[in-house]
Amino acid sequence: MITPYFLENFWGDKNNGFDVLYHNMKHGQISSKELSDFIRERATIEEAYSRSMTKLAKTASNCSQLGTFAPVWDVFKQSTEKLAACHMELVRKLQELIKEVQKYVEEQAKNHKKTKEEVASTLEAVQNIQSVSQALQKSKENYVNKTLEQERMRKEGATQRDLDKAGLKVKKATETYKSYVEKYANAKTEFEQRMTETAQKFQGIEEEHVLRMQEIIHSYCQSVEETHIQIGEVQEEFVKNMENTSVESLIQKLAESKGTGKERPGPIEFEECNVSIATEGANPEKGKPLPYQADGEIKTQIP
Repeated sequence: MITPYFLENFWGDKNNGFDVLYHNMKHGQISSKELSDFIRERATIEEAYSRSMTKLAKTASNCSQLGTFAPVWDVFKQSTEKLAACHMELVRKLQELIKEVQKYVEEQAKNHKKTKEEVASTLEAVQNIQSVSQALQKSKENYVNKTLEQERMRKEGATQRDLDKAGLKVKKATETYKSYVEKYANAKTEFEQRMTETAQKFQGIEEEHVLRMQEIIHSYCQSVEETHIQIGEVQEEFVKNMENTSVESLIQKLAESKGTGKERPGPIEFEECNVSIATEGANPEKGKPLPYQADGEIKTQIP
């Protein structure tokens, strides 16, 4: 345990330290719930962002697949889908963390209920010393007033009978005052003992609470950091793919995917008319293929 700050700083004239420490413990449960709500809101935002990125990826896939620029949309689509997956993975981690926080909140409620029962005697001691302190103050004021009244009467020459009556009142006030001084001493001893134990208990509870909250926040930070690393990797991959998508590569892909063939038209040379062949061709047989020349060879044309 660290320095006993609670033990040293929650006393005071009105003895309100117990009330402050008790409500501080209850505020710890409120803080846990608020942290759970914060993480849940972050998860909601991340999920909405992931869905938006998925929608954006579909937009990229619906872009024109024609033209030289078409392959670039595939790079955008893949990168955007990966970013959406990164954020959705963070959502999953945050949802698991929320379950952990909720479990802690339930444990807190049980522990606080148990603690309330354990410190009930301290609350009684606090209420007792506060009550005795008020009664002691009133008895002291009454004692002082009765003593001053008796002295005033003596100076003013009051009768012996009146002085005797005043003396009885002083005696009674003195006895009451002394009894409350004694009661206060007993109440003080009981209060200090109970308060010492309770202050240490409350500090122990608070130390454990803050430590647990720090562990939760560490898990939260770690999840977010891991996501940022993944996003950075996706971005690096995107940049690399874009760098590899050079002008030459885009032109090459279009040529390979949309090309119509590498064979160029063959040359056609002048052919001198062969009279004998031409004569025969004057009355060609019906359906007889006509000759033609290609690549330096005589071929037959199918009608």
